[in-house]
Amino acid sequence: MEPSDASLDGAFWITSSAIFLLLVLSGFFSGSETALTAASRGKLRSRADKGSRGAERALEITEDNERLIGSVLLGNNLVNILATSLATALFTRVFGESGVALATLVMTLLVLVFAEVLPKTYAITNAETAASFVARPIQFVVTVFSPIVGMVRWFVRGVLRLFGVKADPDSHILAVREEIAGALYLGHSEGVVEKEDRDRILGALDLGERAVEEIMLHRSRIEMIDADSDAEAILAQCLESSHTRLPVFRDDPDNIIGVVHAKDLLRAMHKLMFGPEASLDGLKGFQIADVVMEPYFVPETTTLDDQMRQFLRRRTHFALVVDEYGSLQGLITLEDILEEIVGEITDEFDPAAEHPIHKSEDGNFLVDGAMTIRDLNRATDWNLPDEHANTIAGLVIHEAQMIPSVGQVFAFHGFRFEVATRKENRIVRLKIRRL
Repeated sequence: MEPSDASLDGAFWITSSAIFLLLVLSGFFSGSETALTAASRGKLRSRADKGSRGAERALEITEDNERLIGSVLLGNNLVNILATSLATALFTRVFGESGVALATLVMTLLVLVFAEVLPKTYAITNAETAASFVARPIQFVVTVFSPIVGMVRWFVRGVLRLFGVKADPDSHILAVREEIAGALYLGHSEGVVEKEDRDRILGALDLGERAVEEIMLHRSRIEMIDADSDAEAILAQCLESSHTRLPVFRDDPDNIIGVVHAKDLLRAMHKLMFGPEASLDGLKGFQIADVVMEPYFVPETTTLDDQMRQFLRRRTHFALVVDEYGSLQGLITLEDILEEIVGEITDEFDPAAEHPIHKSEDGNFLVDGAMTIRDLNRATDWNLPDEHANTIAGLVIHEAQMIPSVGQVFAFHGFRFEVATRKENRIVRLKIRRL
């Protein structure tokens, strides 16, 4: 049916203009929703700190995402339904019964292109700018629609409860740490973030979730000084050691009486041998208990974040770790915690030990059994679990439920583990290969 001249009267143009205006409003609501949900709160905060009122408003209205999205969706649906209704009436008037199908086709294309794809594409590519621009009008919309949205929220939660779903309006879909970690992993996969930068930032974020026992030097590997040893033996041990601070015990290694610093030890001995009252037999009267510092004990369950703060507050770098019964379990230093962030720190005084991980020609990784699972994962980008064990040897023993012999092979978590070296009950070296 051809459109008549009577059909193209003033009402036609008024209705057409109304549809056009409603499409613009629909695009505004769609773009605003995308911009406000996609905008980085960190970048908005930075803009707000520089004096941007729009960014400050955007931060305010995104505090309650449920109310924001509810208000925007309500406005968007209102204008879309109204625009579609007007278009159907207009096309029916002009083209008769076939106008219903034609109106559906035309409005679908117009809404899809101009009210959805176009504004949302712009909003995604310019999220913070768009969010700051639309914040004021959207804030007005949220205020106007707030009573209706409140009733809708109440009704929706009631329906969800019928199905056993509890909605917490104050909960966040992702914690801040998870958002940062996800962004870092995504940036690394896209080549924007270097692996070392990703590991450093994630290491710093993990300090509050990891305990001292996970990274401490186990008591079996602690170098100690016996307080009852003669001065010459103590001096020789101190000079041969690669460590500056050494725990001092008497009678029993669990009975720590203090920690001696190499400089304090050498100063005291130098005074006895070359001081004003020096004598050839000066060292015979030396008592190491006179120069030791008071030991600093910490529980093995202390988080790394808390322990680092304690080190900084006490101005010390060295602590002895004890369990709930007060028995010595190991020791931890400030350097150990820093290595969880920046990676292994070595200097000219570190022992010339082999690197804890080597890749052989056959594709196997030769790994030190005492290497922590976390360090291995960081070095290889693997994802071995560390919930039940801290070291690679501990993981193998946990999974095998036994102390394996040399040459035994196990397969779990998608990897092949072969015991290469064992000393007494301790797994010294392992061969690991991804299956």
